[in-house]
Amino acid sequence: MWRLLLPLLLPVAAHAGPLAGAVGDVFVLGEVHDNPAHHEAQAAAIRDIRPRAVVFEMLTEAQAAEVRDDRLDDPEALGELLGWEEAGWPDFDMYYPIFAASRGADVYGAAVPREETREAMDTGVAVAFGEGAEDYGLTDDLSAEELADRLNLQMEAHCGALPLDMLPGMVDLQRLRDAVLARAAITALEETGGPVAVIAGNGHTREDWGVPAYIARVRPQIIVVTMGQGEDGGTPEGTFDTVIDAPGVDRGDPCAAFE
Repeated sequence: MWRLLLPLLLPVAAHAGPLAGAVGDVFVLGEVHDNPAHHEAQAAAIRDIRPRAVVFEMLTEAQAAEVRDDRLDDPEALGELLGWEEAGWPDFDMYYPIFAASRGADVYGAAVPREETREAMDTGVAVAFGEGAEDYGLTDDLSAEELADRLNLQMEAHCGALPLDMLPGMVDLQRLRDAVLARAAITALEETGGPVAVIAGNGHTREDWGVPAYIARVRPQIIVVTMGQGEDGGTPEGTFDTVIDAPGVDRGDPCAAFE
């Protein structure tokens, strides 16, 4: 995989264009969802990349079809059209700079709708993914070490509040979402010629077992560049070609919702 010749941790303020000069087919751009600085950095990266397509974790295929250049001048109307608030994502104002920077690019949605996630819990993620599930490794068991790491991360993410028997299903859903994002990125590359940018959380963009790993599995010739984003000097879990840093946001007690 192509490596950026940049220090591991870069302050956003010092690099308005964090991927200037980078060369690749697919650029997987991570984030912490509620950090506005991370979205500004993704927008700057997109201005560097000038992608022909942008894939969003936050959009379904139907929502992505509603994003057109002539609708980008009114962020409030676009957010309402997409049903952004109802989907539960942080304020659309945070994400709007990414959409504005993507003007001229085709927009792809890779969200797995809630009804499909519920179905996947019953039928299994390989069935939910459909054709190609074996190629993407969704019929394979994870190694014991990776499964343990994933289960621990799910437990931490949910403040230890979930029943233990729910955690394997949460891991499976993460694998499904990663594979769907990878499939959408490959489709976008084939249909537009690339480059392609992928907007998703750090957990999906880590190259060791996220979207890049699925792309490498089914299309090893594709050059993937990964960018993770940390807060207050901390680095996100996983490995990335480069990690940039931004101030954290005040979230209060994230576990209060589980009490």
